[in-house]
Amino acid sequence: MWKRVIIYGALLALGAVGLQWLDYQSLVRRAPQTLYIGLVAAGFLALGVFVGSRLFRAPPAQPFDGNPQAQTALGISARELTVLHELAAGQSNKEIARKLCVSPHTVKTHVARLYDKLEAARRTEAVRKARELGLIE
Repeated sequence: MWKRVIIYGALLALGAVGLQWLDYQSLVRRAPQTLYIGLVAAGFLALGVFVGSRLFRAPPAQPFDGNPQAQTALGISARELTVLHELAAGQSNKEIARKLCVSPHTVKTHVARLYDKLEAARRTEAVRKARELGLIE
């Protein structure tokens, strides 16, 4: 039974390939110019996409350095800058402490120093001023 199904399937597939070949041959004989124009157009399309992707490629993004001049001028330490990044991400003091493996009181001290250095009264104000100064993205 299975042999018969496989043989009939193979014969049908072979017949379909033969019919497609004949259809292709008749198309080539009837309109060879159209076929050649289509091939040339496809080639130019591929060339245009290749050249366009090379010419109009966006330059690689420069890494964000965080305005080291403003950081130095304000006297913000590297740890305070890390806490500032976490503040900008919306983390609480406990979450920041857990992430940095320090006490919540230490984070509270860093936040208070950031408020003084950025002349801010709230977290949102400190983050806004830090963004204006280019300390964070």
